[in-house]
Amino acid sequence: MLAHVYSCAVIGLEGVIIDIEVDYGQGMPHMAIVGLPDEAVKESRERVYSAIKNADLAYPRQPLTVNLAPASVRKEGPFFDLPIAIGVLITGEQIAPESIEGALIIGELSLDGSVRHVRGVLAVAAQARKDGYRRLFVPACDAAEATLIPDIEVYPVNTLRELVDHLVGEELIPPGTPIEYAPGDEISVDTDFSEIKGQEHIKRALEVAAAGGHNVLMSGPPGAGKTLLARAITSILPRLSLDEALEVTGIYSICDMLPAGTPLIQIRPFRAPHHTISHAGLVGGGNIPHPGEISLAHRGVLFLDELPEFGQRSLEVLRQPIEDKIVTISRANGSFTFPANFMLIGAMNPCPCGYYGDKLRACTCAQSVITNYQKRISGPLLDRIDIHLQVPRVDYQKLSSQRTGEPSSQIRMRVEAARQRQLARFAGTKLTSNADMTPKEIRTYCQVAPDGEALMKSAMRQLKLTARGYHRVLKLARTIADLAGDPDIKSEHLAESLQYRQAEEE
Repeated sequence: MLAHVYSCAVIGLEGVIIDIEVDYGQGMPHMAIVGLPDEAVKESRERVYSAIKNADLAYPRQPLTVNLAPASVRKEGPFFDLPIAIGVLITGEQIAPESIEGALIIGELSLDGSVRHVRGVLAVAAQARKDGYRRLFVPACDAAEATLIPDIEVYPVNTLRELVDHLVGEELIPPGTPIEYAPGDEISVDTDFSEIKGQEHIKRALEVAAAGGHNVLMSGPPGAGKTLLARAITSILPRLSLDEALEVTGIYSICDMLPAGTPLIQIRPFRAPHHTISHAGLVGGGNIPHPGEISLAHRGVLFLDELPEFGQRSLEVLRQPIEDKIVTISRANGSFTFPANFMLIGAMNPCPCGYYGDKLRACTCAQSVITNYQKRISGPLLDRIDIHLQVPRVDYQKLSSQRTGEPSSQIRMRVEAARQRQLARFAGTKLTSNADMTPKEIRTYCQVAPDGEALMKSAMRQLKLTARGYHRVLKLARTIADLAGDPDIKSEHLAESLQYRQAEEE
């Protein structure tokens, strides 16, 4: 009997439906797997045989051919153990073919017949719903993740025997209960803004950045608090919407990085890769491309500490994702596009020793060394950063003070109010923040009052702003106006926005 069992492969961030055909022939018992499988798929032979035997089921005594169609799609990973086992049992007439109509099956098998975790279940569930499958059988540990996709029944499978009993009608598996998305009132963070002494103007700038999703570059001596400030920004970022949470969860599921017991990520990501990271690790890559750090930071923060220490190639490749909010990686076997809508926060010392311009400690670097160090960050990349900040050292009086600053919860309320104004403004579009605006939206929503026109004209000349810099000043001014609750951009909003561009000209 020829058996057809439907499963799913994960390519990039998308699912691809796989038709698993199992047929038997004449001769000595063995299993041949064809259809462009990788080694993990080929090893399914041994796992399937042992799982069927240890589940007290009969393994056919004929040679079996397993075809994974379409043959043009590369199959990798242990996704297909469970559906292959079901196909083998259908071929052996232990399960009726009608029992799996309208069903999609994925799962890795242990030798004892238990079903193990697989990555990318959210993408699989989304593809199953898109292609009209009514039922989805997944490992029990992944069922909660799959229930995030509506309009499909998800069945958690613990063992091969349990699934067989369900399909033959002996003991039915109850479908999983969908997870209700309910963002909490409080966000658990390691660093609260109230714990940071001094640096009030830096905190204000980071509030503006969080409100509009703008990129930030901080420069200052060692120990000034740059890293602490960067890590604290997650405490003032707005909560993820359901759509954003699903996007982030899907990426982490594909990368097999979902925290245990967390089927849905509800906190914005914060990624801080070391400066020794490879180009592929940062932007994504590999023979079969996988997401890099910039995609793992999607809808969150990418923090690059010691920015000039990163490789020149890695830094320059950030230019396109910062603008387009996506990264496209092309290989011989296809082109893959990953989302990369992140806030870039960079931190750097002004020179190799770190004390150039410091009032209390002399710099030991030659001027040529300082110049070469600062030139490691190119002008085009600097032009894509909205907020440039000089972070001074904190004096003793502020450090020793017992007074605490404004807590992150209060700042986050203002940030979320500003984001709500932006969501209302961009209703019906894919835009979620001011940083996402294109020149078309800037022309519509960033009109400048007559007194502001004179200010912008002067700034263009004095700061030597590019067209991109001009647009970024307007987007930043729009965010400052949103924080103030003003429908129009006023001259004071432009003035504050322009002061964040001055650092690049020093």
